[in-house]
Amino acid sequence: MKFIYLMIFFLCLSQAVQAQLFTKKKIINLENVDKDRLSWGYFLGFNSYDFKFDYKAEQPVDVFVERQLGFNVGLIGDVRINDYFNIRLEPGLFVAQRNLNFPNANFSEKQKLREVKSTYVHIPLLLKISTKRINNFKPFIVGGVSYSLNLSSEEDNPEDNLSGTFRTTNNTLFYELGFGIDFYLFHFKFSPTIRGVFSFNDELILDKNPNSPWTGNINRLSTRAIFINFLIQ
Repeated sequence: MKFIYLMIFFLCLSQAVQAQLFTKKKIINLENVDKDRLSWGYFLGFNSYDFKFDYKAEQPVDVFVERQLGFNVGLIGDVRINDYFNIRLEPGLFVAQRNLNFPNANFSEKQKLREVKSTYVHIPLLLKISTKRINNFKPFIVGGVSYSLNLSSEEDNPEDNLSGTFRTTNNTLFYELGFGIDFYLFHFKFSPTIRGVFSFNDELILDKNPNSPWTGNINRLSTRAIFINFLIQ
C-alpha cells in the first residue's frame, strides 16, 4: 500500500515537471513571491506511522506492526535567508493508528491485538535548501528536528496491557529528512513533499509485570514514519 502511494506521488511530480520543461510558452508565475522575508501558508497530507522494536532476546516474530493511513493538517511559517536557504516551522495535527499483533503470545486472539491510536501535536523546525528556479518549478531538500506531543499516549494511565492498554510516552523528539518541488501556479505556490521521520528516544512504557508477554521482551520502542504533505503558500 505504501509503495502505491509513493508511485502516485512520483508520477504526479514527473508529469508536472515534464509539462514545465517541454511547454513552448513559458509564462513565469509569481515572479517575486520568493523575495518576501516572511511567508505563511498551510498544508494537508497523509502519514504512515510505524514502530521499530529492539528485543532482549530474538524470536522468529515478536511483534507484527500493521500500519494504517493517517492524515495531517497544519500551518507553515517560512523565513527567507537567501535565494537558496529558508528556515521553516510547520506545526500541525497528525492523526495515526498502528495495530500491533503479538503472534508468539500464548493467549486469545483478542489479547494478541493492540490498537495504538495516536493524535500528535507535531512541531518541526526545518532547513529548506532549494535549487535555482527553473521556469515555474524549483526542487528542494528539507531536514531538521521536531517535537511531538502524543495526546493519546496513555503514559499516565495506571492500567497496562493486562487491561488492554498499550502505553507509550507523551513526548518524542525526531529528526526528519525529505524532498519536494515548489510549483508556481497563477495564484499561489503549491509544494508536494515527502519526508522520513525517525525518533531519537525510547517511547515504551513497560507493563507492571517485568515478565509481561506484551512488553517483557522489548528493550526499546521507537517511531518511524513517512509524511506526504501538500503545501500551499
